[in-house]
Amino acid sequence: MKRQYRSTPTSPTLGNKSAWLLLALLATTWSTGAFANRLEDIKSRGTLICGTQNASSPYGYQDPKQRKYVGYDVDICQAVANDLGVKLQHKPLSTEARIPEVKMGRVDIVAGSVAWLPKRAEEVDFSLQYLQGNIKVLVKKDAGIKTLADLDGKKVCASSGSSSAAIAQQTLPAADVLTYQNISQCYLGLQNDKVQAMTAGELVLIRFANDSQKTDSPAVLLDEPTATEHIGIIMNKEEPELKAAVDKALTAMEKSGELDQIFNKWLGNESIYKLTRSFKVVPVAQSDSSTNK
Repeated sequence: MKRQYRSTPTSPTLGNKSAWLLLALLATTWSTGAFANRLEDIKSRGTLICGTQNASSPYGYQDPKQRKYVGYDVDICQAVANDLGVKLQHKPLSTEARIPEVKMGRVDIVAGSVAWLPKRAEEVDFSLQYLQGNIKVLVKKDAGIKTLADLDGKKVCASSGSSSAAIAQQTLPAADVLTYQNISQCYLGLQNDKVQAMTAGELVLIRFANDSQKTDSPAVLLDEPTATEHIGIIMNKEEPELKAAVDKALTAMEKSGELDQIFNKWLGNESIYKLTRSFKVVPVAQSDSSTNK
């Protein structure tokens, strides 16, 4: 009985301890190496797994006519895959899943309109900027409000819990910032004169502005944004080869004009938004000092 007790794993010999330590070391090395060599894995398997948002027009959403996912970010994923010389495996994700999916290694990269923030940069790495977005303000055309300064003392509505609301509190300190349950309620409040302005992402506001042209109270966007978001492709940390490859692809798209083509298709002259691209492919953290969401 004593021999049997001494030979159990609860009292490992020195040799067994060394074996376990060696296995643990190998497992750690394999895990770290798997992430560090993800670019090699991508090229070996011949596919790039790129995630985008699953229901965010015009960035990544399912087109009911084509029955497939389309959008600005989907095209960016395809362009990066082309530059790497591999096929694209697109993976639609919820907004909340963007960073977790990267950290768990379920996707190689995410082009999911993720704005750079210091806190996010602690969790994942960001590529060069491939997109820039503004948070703006919508007012009635005949309200006499032309600038952000004209909002002093005015009621400005934002969606409850949104970054737009937090930013408005900071950048419009003399305004009366109210929060409604959702941005559609803010629009109703604007139409019914319960508020004099509403703030949200520029593309959302453009849709409301376009709808308002069919009413007796057309609305317009103020030119000056309350904040600018600088957006990069995200990937797991400790993947310098992959980051360098993605940055190289974005730089090539900038030089060839492909990025302009994708922008114009989804956000520019060929779209309902008619935006003009003004951003450059530069490091997201150094784009400028504007507030990010």
